[in-house]
Amino acid sequence: MTARPRPAAVVRLDLSGLGFDQGAHLLLRRALEEAAPDRQVAVWGTHPALLYQLTVWCRREGHLVTPAPPDQAPLCAHVTPGAHVTTRWEGADRAGSAGPGGAVRRPPLHWGLAARGALVEEGGPEVYFAVADRDTAWTDLAPRLYRQATAAQWDPDTAVPWDAPFSLPDGIERAVVQVMTFLVENEQAALVVPGRLLAQVHPHFREVLQLLAVQAADEARHVEVFTRRALLRGGEMGTSSVGGRASLATLLREPDFSIASFLLSVLGEGSFLNLLAFLERYAPDPVTRRITHLVRQDEARHVAFGLGHLEHRSTVDPPLRGRLRAAVERRHEVLVHTAGLNTDVFDALVLLAAGSWSPTAIERGWRAVQRLRADMDEGRRHRLSRLGFTDDEAADLSQLHTRNFM
Repeated sequence: MTARPRPAAVVRLDLSGLGFDQGAHLLLRRALEEAAPDRQVAVWGTHPALLYQLTVWCRREGHLVTPAPPDQAPLCAHVTPGAHVTTRWEGADRAGSAGPGGAVRRPPLHWGLAARGALVEEGGPEVYFAVADRDTAWTDLAPRLYRQATAAQWDPDTAVPWDAPFSLPDGIERAVVQVMTFLVENEQAALVVPGRLLAQVHPHFREVLQLLAVQAADEARHVEVFTRRALLRGGEMGTSSVGGRASLATLLREPDFSIASFLLSVLGEGSFLNLLAFLERYAPDPVTRRITHLVRQDEARHVAFGLGHLEHRSTVDPPLRGRLRAAVERRHEVLVHTAGLNTDVFDALVLLAAGSWSPTAIERGWRAVQRLRADMDEGRRHRLSRLGFTDDEAADLSQLHTRNFM
């Protein structure tokens, strides 16, 4: 005697009064995913349009609906899972993996703003980013530097002792104001450049985007505190020279991501680390001393990111060093006829290091500024050597760097 086939087991899904216009499809999809391939789902419910909604949804999804007889209400229908359902996700691809090491070398344009690690539906608009290659954007330091940057954020209102009592001679106060004016000008350029670079980077390299965004926030804060210190005693801002603005304008015109990072972070901000250390040492008041200390900590991260990025890129792209050299030489040619560092700034630095107007003190201040220049040169040559330049090349390129420091 031939055994009769056993009917497929049925999974019961009770929707109560929930309709498909209220989210019932979520429960049915879950029941179908959990059911074995040969098991039907019996849908129970009291929503007046349930059978119609269920039929429409199942037809779109590729499932078979068998309505229940009226006398079996509130049983609505049996749903048999489709043997093969074509979905919108069949051509989807995974956008790398979510972790810091999950970035692919070159994300497709159609990934656009998709989160790294997400399942990306096929098709959609192609979004162009100038920096869409891992070797162009990436440094393994980015995730760690971003964590450090977010942890090290400081509030100008509470981190700086604005109300600390101090009194300075008029000449010393004017020197502080002039240096602060110079720093504001330079930090505004340092704010614009990462903002421009930020817009070039594919969001797939999110840690780089995040780090550039924090860097821009750092620079905005630096502009604020330098301005507040300049105006703290009620005076006016200092002078802005044509040569200084011309030097900074060359940074804004550089379109290449790596070259802009090189000129700003490795050469310019690297030199500023020495300047900020100088100002912290010779600061005549507690507000200036605290500001320059805090800003120097931020700038050290910026330099570390630029240097890490360029060390990685120069390893995978050795001809990059030739392009970096050409950028320095090109910038020197543009600025060769400018006056360089604002003489008001130079004199202010001498006076701050001197601390008074006596000839002996002024001579001491002048020598301190010469040591500052030598320290800047040594730092630049060291960073250039880390990028693979020979000692002679590093010395030559350091000498060609703008006399305006940045």
